[in-house]
Amino acid sequence: METPSGTIIFTTVGRTHYGFDVFSHHIASSVERRLTDGISVNFNAQFTDDNGDDIVFVSERAGSARVFRTRPGNSKPEQLPGAPESFFHDRPIITQDNTLYFISAHEQPDRHFKNWTALYSVKLDGQEKEVTRVTPPDTADYSPAVSKSGEYFAVASYGTRSWGGEFHEINTDIVVFKASEPEKRAVVCERGGWPTWSGDSTVFFHRQAEDGWWSIFRFDIPEENLNSSPVEPVRVTPPGLHCFTPAAFHDGKRIAVATRRRGVNHRHIEIFDLEHKTFQAVTEPLNPSFHHYNPFVSADSEFLGYHRFRGESTQGESTVPNLETILSPIKTLRLLRLNGSFPSSSPDGDLIALNSDFDINGGIKVARSDGSKRWTLIKDRTAFYNSWSPTERHVIYASLGPIFRPARISVQIARIQFEPADLTVDREEVPCEVKFLTLDNTGNNAFPSCSPDGKSVVFRSGRSGHKNLYILDAAVNGESEGGEGIRRLTEGPWIDTMPCWSPKGDLIGFSSNRHDPLNADAFGAYVVRPDGSGLRRIEIAGPEGSEEAARERVNHVSFNKDGDWLVFTANLGGITAEPVAIPNQFQPYGDLYVVKLDGTGLRRLTWNGYEDGTPTWHTVDELNLSGLSLNGQDGDKLEGQFEEPLWITCDI
Repeated sequence: METPSGTIIFTTVGRTHYGFDVFSHHIASSVERRLTDGISVNFNAQFTDDNGDDIVFVSERAGSARVFRTRPGNSKPEQLPGAPESFFHDRPIITQDNTLYFISAHEQPDRHFKNWTALYSVKLDGQEKEVTRVTPPDTADYSPAVSKSGEYFAVASYGTRSWGGEFHEINTDIVVFKASEPEKRAVVCERGGWPTWSGDSTVFFHRQAEDGWWSIFRFDIPEENLNSSPVEPVRVTPPGLHCFTPAAFHDGKRIAVATRRRGVNHRHIEIFDLEHKTFQAVTEPLNPSFHHYNPFVSADSEFLGYHRFRGESTQGESTVPNLETILSPIKTLRLLRLNGSFPSSSPDGDLIALNSDFDINGGIKVARSDGSKRWTLIKDRTAFYNSWSPTERHVIYASLGPIFRPARISVQIARIQFEPADLTVDREEVPCEVKFLTLDNTGNNAFPSCSPDGKSVVFRSGRSGHKNLYILDAAVNGESEGGEGIRRLTEGPWIDTMPCWSPKGDLIGFSSNRHDPLNADAFGAYVVRPDGSGLRRIEIAGPEGSEEAARERVNHVSFNKDGDWLVFTANLGGITAEPVAIPNQFQPYGDLYVVKLDGTGLRRLTWNGYEDGTPTWHTVDELNLSGLSLNGQDGDKLEGQFEEPLWITCDI
């Protein structure tokens, strides 16, 4: 099977700033200890002993999410066996018989818009370390939990149905089964997530209550009723605050929860007393300005764990690298995560233009393609989407103005010129000349892409009241008052956006909802010739007019060097992890895919709990990555400055 080659550079929203480590909190003494080593991000742990030292956890230090375990006396965590073909492992548990259970998303379902995640196991004492699927075929499971004895499991299950499109609270049910008979599953409670056991018969979970507050519920399941009809759960935590991701103590008297309260800007861990209906603050007195996630409790109820930003004073990685390598499922294709958005490569591939932020730190930066140095061209000004002139090493085209705004709001296409000789090691900022190519009062002009000959720029404009594509003279003069220097490429009451000129100059790729103009979420991938002829949709999820094609959300298309493959972001793979348990989960279409221009060869490149986006193919196929490491790179200071999901609000 033909496969693409080269290097794809992309961003992951918020992920580069997480700096997560796992911590243990001794409940009696309120002493907090860090259990992981400050390398990469470390999260979603469980205790494997009673002394609060040993944990099994997820880390991305190997270029993807893998399972690791801490051991007394070992300076480095031990990587545990997993699914070799999987780049996503989550929610690990080690049971009393030394079996590792974990969530993975490596087995592709037989249709699009189907959640991939399932529960797997591997016996750590075995010779073969064979990975076994526990979840039945064609079923999606999340968030496993094991009872005190290890006899019972609970999962949040999506069942066999296709993903419904939701991404705030995903519509999972609580399913219980015996570890010895995983094929005999029972839906014990409808609509719930993140189960946790107290003893062997009580399960707590979270859901959003009818009054809008995320709350913890419970139900009891005597063994004789395991296969009976779903039970009616009882709400445990009160309204007035959000409570997520519970972890139950086996004494049956307490649960640990992550909370969001009115007037508090961070998620914190608290202990809820089930009898007295009172909360005990755990993390806010220690770290009031950090988010804390996903508590877990030791078997003896002495220790409480969670993950958070590691802080600036602890040892470990303290700099966000400009670029880092991510494992790719295609051997001929390399993936680089960028600390920024909208990358664009210089003609000879040694430099990358990017946007580091869209608010107070807005602007345009230029980085070496080995990540070793970065300079600022424009700062303290909102800029987004960059296109380096293929014929001029000193010219970058960009959008200047507010992002994510309506058609009539003023955004300008700018030609940014600088002197490459000014990119010296001793400089942080480089002077540049900014020339607007679009006229004032012409609406939202954005997403420029330069033609291979450097003479024209295609962009999206809202000047007509609708966002369509235009082609502009890339010369210094740009658009004139008399209408010269610009021509319309597409026209209609829909959104044509994010154009990309092919390296051969014969096609322009873009995203559009022209097949469903009233639906602002229904984007497909289209191509058109620069003269406006040959417009067609690339059939990715299904043929034109099919239900699958109607559900597509395809954005950020970019051509490879030969112009026969596209990389893009899409929503084809559903939801990989419970969104409420993750910071910065904005949209569900954040996976990267590649496809040939005829719609064949579709491959998924990333699967994780994040939003991956703004991909571009590097201009040089054989990018030298030998010097790409955390050592020797400059970059942002790691400060943990990420946000909670924007859809979680206390204004209820």
